[in-house]
Amino acid sequence: MTWSPRQQQITRRLDESAAVANWRDWHWQMRHAVRDLDTFERLLGIALPGEQRQEFADTVAKFPMSITPYYLSLIDPANIENDPVFRQAFPSPLELRIQNCDLADPLHEDADSPAPCITHRYPDRVLFLVSNMCAMYCRHCTRKRRVGDVDSFPGRADIRAGLDYIRNTPAVRDVLLSGGDPFLLPDSELDWLLGELRAIPHVEVIRIGTRTPVVLPYRITDSLVAMLRRHHPLWINTHFNHPRELTKSARDALAKLADAGIPLGNQSVLLAGVNDCLRIMRALVHKLVQNCVRPYYLYQCDLSEGLGHFRTPVGKGIEILEGLIGHTSGFCVPTYVIDAPGGGGKIPVMPNYLISWSTNKVVLRNYEGVITTYKEPDSYEPIFCDRNCDRCQLELNVNPAEEFQAIGIAQLLADYDDAIALTPENNERLNRRTDGNGEESDAEPGEETPGPAPSGEVPA
Repeated sequence: MTWSPRQQQITRRLDESAAVANWRDWHWQMRHAVRDLDTFERLLGIALPGEQRQEFADTVAKFPMSITPYYLSLIDPANIENDPVFRQAFPSPLELRIQNCDLADPLHEDADSPAPCITHRYPDRVLFLVSNMCAMYCRHCTRKRRVGDVDSFPGRADIRAGLDYIRNTPAVRDVLLSGGDPFLLPDSELDWLLGELRAIPHVEVIRIGTRTPVVLPYRITDSLVAMLRRHHPLWINTHFNHPRELTKSARDALAKLADAGIPLGNQSVLLAGVNDCLRIMRALVHKLVQNCVRPYYLYQCDLSEGLGHFRTPVGKGIEILEGLIGHTSGFCVPTYVIDAPGGGGKIPVMPNYLISWSTNKVVLRNYEGVITTYKEPDSYEPIFCDRNCDRCQLELNVNPAEEFQAIGIAQLLADYDDAIALTPENNERLNRRTDGNGEESDAEPGEETPGPAPSGEVPA
């Protein structure tokens, strides 16, 4: 079993009688999580200046620190200020600079919660927050408002209420377990929860979001993997931000999950001073796919409190994608997204490859800057849809037929829906409209406007 000299040194300073078996025990790692500055300095053999020590005390009073000995061992003490692991794990006084745009809950997860532990934002899937405990408190965490204050798991009553909501909402076909970290639940508790979800007929897919392969790879035990294997189809997304995090231990953990037939994805966050560099991101995505992990999302850093020093311009993310698309395999390229403040969900942001278009052709450019055209069909007649999905004899012809209820822009494009406009709530023009009796119109602000526009008006 691998055990680097630095890991041995940290282990001896924590527990003189400890051996490599202790180091690789995830319970031992959790018991010895580093939560104070004196221990941090002692384990790494460094001493921070007095001013930095005071800044540390001020920061952890609001945003606590917790680092596994394993993840601590990845820090380079000789270049600590520029170390990407240190920046993700060690509190910075910049976290106390709360900007005007910062929000405690920027994604409105609490506002979109119809039941305990549940966030229901997208039509067919829910977020199920089953843990308030993490192996490490990431300094860029979007849920700083709830993770780290009290390490805990939701009570069984809250979990059952969340399960009841999923059971009573047939539209939910996809459940994402997150937290905190679901893999900090005991195997037996996670096994029970997965069994309850798998017993719900309309739940087709269960996903788990975890950072344990990054900060606590020893949590991926043979017994955990054997239990997960019983609940297919499962998908797991993890959270590597830098190539340095893909150590031998991390790769071994990923191999166990992949060998169990679990598809793996990765969600990185674009972080200033950590991975805002094309060469770093290219090395990261290449290492991920070498280990059977598909780069899934590259997130623009959220507007959570205290993350201003981590945020980059959106242009930096576009620059990175320009250097990936066409320059490496397509499955190495993550989707760059902004998780919209206010609960708008993930919005893809990509370089612009469509330059212009006309009735007959579109003008495109490729990654090299080559400009080309694509000829549109001379005659395209869409197949008439009578909107009767249950008796469809056309392309749909799926058994059983599942009618797609479009919303938003998709609703305007659908030929089976009468909506011709989406109107913002409290639109002044519509508020001014009255019927012939001087009463308010029946049209409610925010509703889709069906049928032709009155008096020949074309809705904006």
